[in-house]
Amino acid sequence: MAVGPGQPGLLAPSQAQANRSTSLPEGSTEPLERSWRELDQQLRTLDTLLPQEQEAPSAADNATPPLPQTLLAPNREASGPLPAELDVPAPLSLPTAEQLGRGSIQGLSLEQALAMAFRGSAELQGQREQVAAALAELQAALGTYWPRISAVASGGSSQSGTSFYSPVGNTRLGFGPQFSTNGLATATGQPTGGALTVPTGGGAYLNESVNSVQAGLELQYALLDFARTPQVRAARARLQQSRQAYANDLRRLQLQVSEAYYQLQQADQLVRIRDATVRNDLVILQDALDLKQAGLVPRLDVLRRRAIEASDQELLIQALADRAVARRQLGVVLNLPPEVTPSASDPIQVQPRWPLDLEASLLAAYRDNPELEAVLATREALAREKDAAAAALLPTLSLFAAAGGYGANTNQFDISVSGGGCCGGTVIPVLNTNGYDWSIGLTLRWLLFDGGTTAARVRSLARREAAAAQQFAARRNDIRLRLEQAFFNHEASLAKLSSARRGVAAAMEAFRDVRLRYRTGLSNEVDLSITQERLINSLVQRLNATVNVNLTYARLLRELLPVSRDPEAPYAPELQLTELHLSEQRPSPPGP
Repeated sequence: MAVGPGQPGLLAPSQAQANRSTSLPEGSTEPLERSWRELDQQLRTLDTLLPQEQEAPSAADNATPPLPQTLLAPNREASGPLPAELDVPAPLSLPTAEQLGRGSIQGLSLEQALAMAFRGSAELQGQREQVAAALAELQAALGTYWPRISAVASGGSSQSGTSFYSPVGNTRLGFGPQFSTNGLATATGQPTGGALTVPTGGGAYLNESVNSVQAGLELQYALLDFARTPQVRAARARLQQSRQAYANDLRRLQLQVSEAYYQLQQADQLVRIRDATVRNDLVILQDALDLKQAGLVPRLDVLRRRAIEASDQELLIQALADRAVARRQLGVVLNLPPEVTPSASDPIQVQPRWPLDLEASLLAAYRDNPELEAVLATREALAREKDAAAAALLPTLSLFAAAGGYGANTNQFDISVSGGGCCGGTVIPVLNTNGYDWSIGLTLRWLLFDGGTTAARVRSLARREAAAAQQFAARRNDIRLRLEQAFFNHEASLAKLSSARRGVAAAMEAFRDVRLRYRTGLSNEVDLSITQERLINSLVQRLNATVNVNLTYARLLRELLPVSRDPEAPYAPELQLTELHLSEQRPSPPGP
């Protein structure tokens, strides 16, 4: 907070210096002594903010402590090359304690990493399944052009018991001798009732069981369906979208593997730089101790070298952690088994300059780009789905036909009569029945009113189609931004690499000179520390520039890499844009 003229507070440095200069005689050492006292007081105050040590540090405490074993284990050298045919973990499996405990580190090249990622990547395998599903949906849509023929069969058994009772007979209706109690005569001349006679109070009871079976064929065929063709075209567009998405995932996967591999190479080299720095610190520290023992340098040089060595060891520890993480990151991208940790076996090699200029790169990136083609295929599918939805308001005409046969077995049993019988009829103990039937016809269906459901769905699909067009514009802009960023950074990395190489050469010579001068007492420790720091920074800058050249080249290649749209096609990793690719990217000359 600012302190005003009338407020208590600290004086500005210039004002305090002016006050002291006016009150002290010239040549007085009191200002310097006062500054030392203030500095000592500030150091004591700072020391109170730190936790107190249990014991005063001894000479053994000043020795370089060993590196953590938990970092050395995942950073050990590769035990051998990674097998080319490695089992991919099951998608629903989890690692066991035994697998995690027997972990091994194995080396592989960048081309091997790309081949393994193509074969074992979970995301790429999922996209292959999406392509297969889209192909099956297209085949299902094409099947609607064919009639549907079904075999139908049924069978069953049933049983029923029936009682008949007539409280009023039909003998008084006057319908003739068949309805009279004595209307007919037997062979001996005795009168008897007619066949249809039901006396008053007559009754009967019987049980009946039926066993039946029937079978046949049914045919249904859509003769006129205006939604069928748009649905097939939409399914074909969805298949095209899935294949384009697969090709784009293939490009993205190659970039992910390349970035992870280059970053692992960077982490490996950074560990070597930090380790060499610590080893060099120990040598210089020993020189400082020897010079101090001889009375040639003050104790301050030794303390400063100890502080520098401790700081450089911290950087080494962090570099080891970063390399362990980079190895695991590459293993995750490759979908390796949990007991395998990859290690980069390829040395760092600088990629060449990108062969195309910016304008040619942009035009080639837009041409036959699977990312853009996937959006166009999605838009085409939405347009065809909109046509299919609108066709729901048009009539459909279908043919149906059916034919089959049937059979039944009927048994009537436990028949009894009372009161003279009832309900005359034929009783057949066993009856077998069989036959056939067929039918054919046309069905016309025309939706007249649905409350606006179809129209609303058509509007929804039209909006989604318009949104896909905007998505195309967004993807187009993203592609240009990604490519321009990679192009400019690639050019900058090449220039920075040239400067870094010159800086390393100069810093190396300067470090050799200042170290010899320090040993002979011609230079102090401050010059040595500054020169050493400059050398380390130059080495790191050269490493970063080298890796950035490769990273930016891989990002440029991601936008122009020719890839197959067929998941069943073989994959050959390509790390550079060849002349064949350049000829494919160039537009053909116009005809005569």
